[in-house]
Amino acid sequence: MKRIRVASTALLLLAILGSGAVYAQKPAPQDQKPAQQNPEKQPKKAERKQQNKDRNQQQDRNRQQQVQRTQQQDRNRQQQVQRTQQQDRNRQQQVQRRQERLTTQQLRVQRSEQQRFWRQDRARRNNYQWRTWRQRGGYHGYRLPSSYFQSYYGPRHWFRFYNLPFMIVGGIPRFQYGGYWFEVLDPYPDYWDDTWYESDDVYVDYVDDGYYLFNRRYPRRPGIAISIVF
Repeated sequence: MKRIRVASTALLLLAILGSGAVYAQKPAPQDQKPAQQNPEKQPKKAERKQQNKDRNQQQDRNRQQQVQRTQQQDRNRQQQVQRTQQQDRNRQQQVQRRQERLTTQQLRVQRSEQQRFWRQDRARRNNYQWRTWRQRGGYHGYRLPSSYFQSYYGPRHWFRFYNLPFMIVGGIPRFQYGGYWFEVLDPYPDYWDDTWYESDDVYVDYVDDGYYLFNRRYPRRPGIAISIVF
């Protein structure tokens, strides 16, 4: 019996050792290989990248063209301003040349005509009520270009009325200044001196949607409504 038990134990050990050897000899699983990329997707990815690049380049070209168009528009506006300023200078020079050509006799006749008219104009003030351009329904005449106006009109550009070209049309006085004829629509105010056209400094200004002739001697008083005529 002892022999049989020893033999059984030996066989059991041999079986255990044999199974361990088999397990030891079993190869370890190899690492899983990365999946290979689909060769058909690589050209599509490169194509999309190129399309994005082309789209960005086109957007850059569009922005550059827009900048160039804006710069050209600015140059055109600047050229238009320069042409307008040159026309204004030419107009002013023409006026100055015409005034210089007036003879002493012509100036004497003009001043005499002004004296007669403004003396008679005092009668117009008796029943006159002063009105603004808004009260008249608004100014609907010609408006001077802003650049030209700033160069020749406003409080800084005053003048003596007596030395300007002057005429009476339909009983309404007109004077020329800065290359334009102005029609005087109101009689001069009571508080103006009777010889204001000789002694007072006046100027043309645009206030409250209309042109007025102001007297520098009365800086806080309203002006006479005037309108540009051709």
